[in-house]
Amino acid sequence: MMRRLEAQENLFYRFRIEDHVPQDHLLRRIDWLLDFDAIRAELAALYSHTGRPSVDPELMLRMLLIGYLYGIRSERRLVEEVHLNLAYRWFCKLGLEGRVPGRSTFSKNRHGRFADGDVLRRLFESVVKKCIGFGIVGGTDAAIDGSTIEADANRDRKDEPDTVQKIWSHQDQVKRPVADYLAKLADADGAAQSGPKKKPPKYISETDPEAAWSLKDGPGRFSYETNYLVDTDYGIIVDVEATPARLS
Repeated sequence: MMRRLEAQENLFYRFRIEDHVPQDHLLRRIDWLLDFDAIRAELAALYSHTGRPSVDPELMLRMLLIGYLYGIRSERRLVEEVHLNLAYRWFCKLGLEGRVPGRSTFSKNRHGRFADGDVLRRLFESVVKKCIGFGIVGGTDAAIDGSTIEADANRDRKDEPDTVQKIWSHQDQVKRPVADYLAKLADADGAAQSGPKKKPPKYISETDPEAAWSLKDGPGRFSYETNYLVDTDYGIIVDVEATPARLS
């Protein structure tokens, strides 16, 4: 007799996430290098001393690391993946019943507290220091490499710099990337610029002005250049910086 597969729901389960994450899993290999104590102390000043307890910043930082490691660019999808994936839950110390922060909470912290404190770079640097301490990074020879990353900006929403500035001046509210860009311009106004002069951009994106119009690697598009500093002795990335892709 052919057996029919049916869903079976037990009242109780004997289950440990620890038993279902392989010992050689990438997240296990990274977890022991992470130390959030110093970063937690730096973030303390950005939180109020009154009110209800916040979401643990370590949880959101671990979620961000998962997004970067596995190429999950969407915050909404990242929240869903952490909710469903056992290895991600283990890495975020959520267990089976831990609640994943909502997308809006995650987004506000990512673009607020974490951006203001340069937290992600400090976390990256702390991992590199541990690698140096264990001899994983030699520090004697290094190579620089870069790759062009397409910006999340509509290639048709562009115009010449003067025209775009006029568009922004007539808007009471602008999107966060534009507001950040204008704030940086205000801070840099009047400051001495060191290094070679850059020619003015041909086009500016109306939604992501820090991206650069580039003809590299195909048709014109808004892009960033991700620059890597690699320890050539061990092949370890010791620095990462994203800059506008100025090559055309």
